[in-house]
Amino acid sequence: MPLTTRPLSRRSFAALATGALVAGFAGGQARAAAPAEIRVDWATYNPVSIVLKDKKFLEQEFAGDGIAIRWVQSAGSNKALEFLNAGSLDVGSTAGAAALVGRINGNPIKSVYVYSRPEWTALVTRKDSGITSVADLKGKSVAVTRGTDPHIFLIRALAANGLTDKDVRFVLLQHADGRLALTRGDVDAWAGLDPIMAAAELEDGAVLFFRDPAANSWGVLNVREAFAQENPQLVRRVLAAYEKARRWAVENPAELAVLLEGATKLPAPVIARQLQRTDLGYGPIGDAQKQTIVASGKALQQAGVVAADVDVPATVDLLIDSRYFPPGP
Repeated sequence: MPLTTRPLSRRSFAALATGALVAGFAGGQARAAAPAEIRVDWATYNPVSIVLKDKKFLEQEFAGDGIAIRWVQSAGSNKALEFLNAGSLDVGSTAGAAALVGRINGNPIKSVYVYSRPEWTALVTRKDSGITSVADLKGKSVAVTRGTDPHIFLIRALAANGLTDKDVRFVLLQHADGRLALTRGDVDAWAGLDPIMAAAELEDGAVLFFRDPAANSWGVLNVREAFAQENPQLVRRVLAAYEKARRWAVENPAELAVLLEGATKLPAPVIARQLQRTDLGYGPIGDAQKQTIVASGKALQQAGVVAADVDVPATVDLLIDSRYFPPGP
């Protein structure tokens, strides 16, 4: 049939436009089809994740959808952020301040849930090191895992005592290796993380010489921004399962301790010490978390770790997204 150059009637144009919209909508729906799997992390610093993994609440939630759950261990906030940025995790657990630093550095994540409010970090040394205060760290070596709450805690502690990272020697190690380096005498101090810190305290006689619970930022659950935009209902369902696990953990403290002992391969007294310092009575994310994370960001800015031109409160507003929990219709 020969092509025509006659102008389209209003009726024909409307029909074509409607068809295009329907086709575009259908194409959009195809692009947003449910994923074959959801990749979720578990971590020894996130007790709720261990309950969630053991009880298979996510597997039960998504069994009818044919969506598999892939579990990935995060050894620290830095690893969870690395996996999220690479797209090898859809949901990852970090400290709130670490999530902020990740967002500032271009990691497209949203913090959507609170799994704990822990005192999970402190500055640690050997009982014979002679270090009793932050000021004593000048000229000393400190093991630290960059991009984690212990790293941020260390930076803030130094700044509050008139020191900077130039006054100490950072030895960059993952948390477990930091403990070993301290025990062997390879470093003078360590920015610790529970439950490894609790193990060093009880098994090695390590001393927590500087503590500040208020400077520990919240344990937050993050999602890749693209994943959340494409699958908002899936995110809500993930958080509903997380909340089920959190409530189970609160209601079954003895069973929780047993699960953590199995996952961490650490003895009961160590896990008990970790749980003494971990408040699991949260869930929704909002203003309280914003205030703490903004304070951390501003402290890092004053210490020169975050650039002066970064709008910390605005970045926190971009980071925290409370729309996914409690799960709505």
